[in-house]
Amino acid sequence: MLQLFAEDLWIAEGPIVTNLAFDFPTRMIVVRLSDGALFIWSPIALSQELRSAVDGLGPVRHVVAPNTLHHLFLEAWHRAYPEATLHAVPELRAKRSELEWGDDLGDRPTAAWSNDIDQVVIRENRITTEVVFFHRRSRTAIFTDMIQQFDAGWFKGWRGLVAKLDLMTAPAPTVPRKYRMAFRDRDMARQALQQILAWPTEGLLAAHARPIRHGGRDVIARAFDWLLPA
Repeated sequence: MLQLFAEDLWIAEGPIVTNLAFDFPTRMIVVRLSDGALFIWSPIALSQELRSAVDGLGPVRHVVAPNTLHHLFLEAWHRAYPEATLHAVPELRAKRSELEWGDDLGDRPTAAWSNDIDQVVIRENRITTEVVFFHRRSRTAIFTDMIQQFDAGWFKGWRGLVAKLDLMTAPAPTVPRKYRMAFRDRDMARQALQQILAWPTEGLLAAHARPIRHGGRDVIARAFDWLLPA
């Protein structure tokens, strides 16, 4: 259920969800902070088996929606862990106003995890606002939807053709074409990317790409080469 990726960092794969006729796998990341509390990134459907596995790692204190698209299972997690704080960007707070939110996610990490995790917000994208995290101990960067790579056969029929044109099934992890076209302010996106590339990244995790244990910074740079200065 929980797969150890690095020290104090685990992955859990969830059920498939459908969005705009496309099926997407779901993935959650669990980080155990230096105070023993758990940081839950992009929570997946909460089964009893998953809950037991998570409870075995420590107390859930922070449940994080990393962009404006990954919020389907927040309510169930909040019911299960009412003492935990929900965190999201302001755009999602407005979208899911029925939920009880904690601090907004910004370019500076919340004090509760500032010793363990850094973060940068990628803004001014018409599709989503996304927070990219960096787990310091394992030197792992964590993206949500801005970097993707599906197996060539994941999408069938016309969906496969659309995914290929969108670069979702490109030979290497990259930014889908729709996200590239959706930036309203590329200078702002470039500034965020420069902060991300300043991290000493080794591992790379994303919601829709295979986990990468080594060379993650180079993968990020190649994925965003269209945004970098010539």
